[in-house]
Amino acid sequence: MKGLVLSAGYGERLRPLTETTPKPILEVGGRPLIHYPLLMLKRAGITEVAINVHHLAAEVERTIGDGSALGLRITYSPERVLAGTGGPLVVLRDYFGNEPFVLLNCDTILDLDLTAMIGFHRERGGMATFVLREGGDPNAYSRIECEGDGRIRRMRLLRGRTRGEFIDYPRDLDATVAAVLTPYMYCGAMVCGPEVFAMTPAAPPFSLMGDLFAPIAARGVPLFGYIHRGFFRTVDDLAGYQAVRREFAAAPPPLAYLR
Repeated sequence: MKGLVLSAGYGERLRPLTETTPKPILEVGGRPLIHYPLLMLKRAGITEVAINVHHLAAEVERTIGDGSALGLRITYSPERVLAGTGGPLVVLRDYFGNEPFVLLNCDTILDLDLTAMIGFHRERGGMATFVLREGGDPNAYSRIECEGDGRIRRMRLLRGRTRGEFIDYPRDLDATVAAVLTPYMYCGAMVCGPEVFAMTPAAPPFSLMGDLFAPIAARGVPLFGYIHRGFFRTVDDLAGYQAVRREFAAAPPPLAYLR
């Protein structure tokens, strides 16, 4: 199994820092932010990892190198034009081959047991499994709604950045089904089966959720949520980044993959 860490964006909400330093290599806890997903992959035995790059790509490559310092083999996937969150799948289809793969965001820090999550994915047999968590502002984030066994029945995607306005997939879910669903927030980590490539749009740019997985959910294809109740931090904006840095400086979380 291989991994992909999404790392190509501009990090616009972290300006002015990201005008000279790409988001993946901003420092948190004495190491580049991208080290956290990379080391989580390594702990799960996943040592072949792709990183898509665009903004200040040379800085990312200079900092991470070939991955050998982390015990990894890194393949860079440069994007001349941003391909969206889903576009890297088109370019990397041959890289992943006919095997499941793990996809992580570069800006999220979790104490996720990735091995257990992969086991859950295999047991359920769905096309993809998303790491989800409870909480979060229900009007500020897209919501993924699950049945008791983790089966995803509806995705409610935020319309742009407009609070409280959602587009539902599917739009016409039966009210009795909707009434028993539990809403969760996506945590920036998933496992995908190779069959996802048969449903991927032909060419980038496109959104991983809005253009790929939400339409898949609307068709009733089996997707599952793996509920994570442990440590979770994501670096969305400048204030959030500063808060995470202060937290790690004062009391670093006991992340198993850093030992």
